[in-house]
Amino acid sequence: MESNINSTTCSGDRPTVMVTNDDGIDAPGLRALVRVLVSSNRFKVLVCAPDSEKSAFSHSVTWRNSVSAKPVEIGGATAFAVTGTPADCTSLGISKALFPSVPDLVISGINMGSNCGYHIVYSGTVAGAREAFFNGLPSVSLSYDWAGGRSNVDDFTLAAEACIPIIIAILSEIKRKTYPQNCFLNIDVPTDVRNHKGYRLTTQSKSIVKMGWRQVGLDVQGAKMLSTMTMESNSFSHNESDALSTPNNQLLFNREVIALQVEDGGTDYCSLQEGYITVTPLGALSNAEVDSQAYFKEWLPAVVERLSSAAL
Repeated sequence: MESNINSTTCSGDRPTVMVTNDDGIDAPGLRALVRVLVSSNRFKVLVCAPDSEKSAFSHSVTWRNSVSAKPVEIGGATAFAVTGTPADCTSLGISKALFPSVPDLVISGINMGSNCGYHIVYSGTVAGAREAFFNGLPSVSLSYDWAGGRSNVDDFTLAAEACIPIIIAILSEIKRKTYPQNCFLNIDVPTDVRNHKGYRLTTQSKSIVKMGWRQVGLDVQGAKMLSTMTMESNSFSHNESDALSTPNNQLLFNREVIALQVEDGGTDYCSLQEGYITVTPLGALSNAEVDSQAYFKEWLPAVVERLSSAAL
């Protein structure tokens, strides 16, 4: 992948960090991260984030329509709220069309809820970092494992402070031109961030929240999606008799949590639940596992041979 690292401003007094997210520019996670970055006096901080919540938008982009960018006051930073997706925000922010220079590092987050396992695919937070990686820029996605009844807004500040050493280390490697260009990082901070057990290098697991659908009535509110790994399902409260069709024969359905499928071992989700700050290098390719590759290596020629025989 072609890298833009040499065109960045690491040689200046302070490196430039651009922040985006999927919870929206007013989200407490983003605001806490920006405050910590600014107060450290180590970085020039840019913000280019969605103007509203875009959770679970994955890597969708705006193609046919224009997006607008509106200046927003965030102390110590140059910030814009954008009508597009997280991937749009990163793409615009690093393009030099909005800001005069390319940032040294893109940070997406801090997300309200973890992003582990298969749910990384759904995550707009991870997509914000992945888009930078696609364009040859170092990037990190940050998520905090928010738990209803246990977490509070101040935990986002603690999560940001816990990640600052990693951010500083990344920028130091970028300045020395020794930072790897073939991956980006996904970092998850545990719920009890005050008592975290340290940093653990992990791999992406196959953990996933199994989701189903329930027919609901007109007066039912759906569950609140905290992240792509967590859903508060206690907001479901209705009688089965309320599950009626809407006018014009339309039916209403809400998602519901069925089960949590967890992969054991030192992977991202299990390590996060053990209280570690997980650091997971990610790429952009989706190659099948070796045994599947071996199966189809024999399967495809056999299919072709049968098709050839049938044509005779």
